[in-house]
Amino acid sequence: MKKIITLTAAALCSFGAFAQSGNTKPIFYSMSFPNAIHHEAEVTMTIPDAPAGKLKVRMSRSSPGRYATHEFGKNIYNVKATDVSGKPLIITQIEGDVYEIAEHPDAVKVSYTLFGNHADGTYVGIDASHAHLNMPAAFMWVLGMDKRPVKFEFNDLDKYGWKVATQLKHEGDNVYSAPDLQYMMDSPTELANVKVSTWDVVNTNGKKQKMAVAVHSDDDQATVDNFTKMVQKVVLEEKAVFGEQPDYDYGSYTFLDDVHPNNFGDGMEHRNSTCIVDRAPKIAGNEGDLLGTFSHEFFHSWNVERIRPKSLEPFNFEHANMSSELWFAEGFTQYYGEMLLVRAGFNSVDDYTFTMAGLINSVLANPAPAKYPPTQMSRDAVFVDAGVAVDATNYTNMFTSYYVYGGATALALDLRLRSEFKLTLDDYMRQVWLAYGKTGKPYTIPDLQNTLAKLTNAKFAKSFFDDYIYGVKKNDYTELLAKAGFIMQKAMPDKGWMGRVSARPANGGLLIIGSTASNSPLYKAGLDGDDVIMKIDGKEAKETSALADAVKDKKPGDKVVINYHNRLGDHEANVVLEESPAYQVITFEKAGKELSQQQKDFRAAWLSSKVK
Repeated sequence: MKKIITLTAAALCSFGAFAQSGNTKPIFYSMSFPNAIHHEAEVTMTIPDAPAGKLKVRMSRSSPGRYATHEFGKNIYNVKATDVSGKPLIITQIEGDVYEIAEHPDAVKVSYTLFGNHADGTYVGIDASHAHLNMPAAFMWVLGMDKRPVKFEFNDLDKYGWKVATQLKHEGDNVYSAPDLQYMMDSPTELANVKVSTWDVVNTNGKKQKMAVAVHSDDDQATVDNFTKMVQKVVLEEKAVFGEQPDYDYGSYTFLDDVHPNNFGDGMEHRNSTCIVDRAPKIAGNEGDLLGTFSHEFFHSWNVERIRPKSLEPFNFEHANMSSELWFAEGFTQYYGEMLLVRAGFNSVDDYTFTMAGLINSVLANPAPAKYPPTQMSRDAVFVDAGVAVDATNYTNMFTSYYVYGGATALALDLRLRSEFKLTLDDYMRQVWLAYGKTGKPYTIPDLQNTLAKLTNAKFAKSFFDDYIYGVKKNDYTELLAKAGFIMQKAMPDKGWMGRVSARPANGGLLIIGSTASNSPLYKAGLDGDDVIMKIDGKEAKETSALADAVKDKKPGDKVVINYHNRLGDHEANVVLEESPAYQVITFEKAGKELSQQQKDFRAAWLSSKVK
């Protein structure tokens, strides 16, 4: 979720130098690609002025923008250590991702082979077309030397026709630098034949900033240029929310975008850039689908990259990073990322009704939000944020994503500020930015509450945080949306519903995959994961369509007889159907109702462009 770019002789911007402490010699990485076609790179790390005693080097286990662990050490091998003349040193693997050199001279070289075949915002993807590098997944580092400056040399660029796109400082030729470990790890790098489109933004303080979109895809330059114009509109709408853009390092910000159908879709914010990986054939024809990630990730250049929760400062690369604030950091960003596409004119108001319904259903139609507050869902990110586990979980009943939980909370707060105080969520975000983002002071949840209290009053702020942040109370979305001329109603009124269930044909019936939801009739009737549904109302259930067919003509209160099998034998359950808890949102106009002038004004003030 962040980043900037430099490109050969035609660099996009001139880079200033970070201040470096004393005359400390930088740690130097050299990266080559003799076997890129088989997804391998060769990396050598040179460590000058190595301190006496045991020297420990390691791979990271976590990555900025991610909150779970990812065990990057599994993809390096052939680890060796030598002195600068090439004399071998004894290096011992003392943990899965930690190596130790007990005896060594002042200067040490550590080399290894890196494998990467998973292009997304977290891992590494290498082939003859590019090297897509998330730094924690690519480079070992020295324990205790996190303040050392760092330099990189990327080799074989001419061999593959690659350019370098990164927020690392361009030192000349193929050498780049970072002031310390934290900045290095926050600087994803794309080595590829990227196409670049740039424009300038004059910030509120009068400073000109260079903005760029750098794309590795099968599109032509005209397509990239046209898409960049769309991104420009989003950038201006987001700038309008905060009243200014951040003061980007080196005066530049770059969207890095890698587009290919074999990618693993992702977006990851970084301080002066964002790493976006799209699983699509190309940009052309998919602009609308791709733009949402750009909108979300760019909002992070304020919220997360500079408005930083104290719980993530500093980021620890050795284990999962837990935060109770992700409902705000990611959830409020989720809300703005989608809503601003309406302000920018890319999505219609009718389009946005589906987004609002999704946010609302995440907290009203799922079991977890009735029991757990958004703070708990935020802490669970250490398990669910692309975390790796092989055993079954009960997330169906105990987890709702902090993205949508926080997004629904932001939606409600925005509408309440507008209706109760003649203020907006933009006003609130601007105050948080001035107090914590622009000053660089990490925040806590009480800080967010205090900022809301200053904007509104202490009673409202305390009630909102007690009820909706620390508690599980839900806002009255029906009343709030009506003020803007929207109707919230049941998505399937008076229709029988047995619950959402994932199943597949197996063992002569339908195998239920995963837990059934605790608010569903299936759960209440005693069915759960690994049960095999054999018959529904006496008819064999061999295709998943049997589940929908069984309820299509039924009403709430009707019964469905399910015969199922598990390790205890054969069973029969009477499933009493209910009405689905899901809601839909539609405009007054679509319902044939006339908007009042007050509703028109409310909606326009909320969803119209704020770019002057």
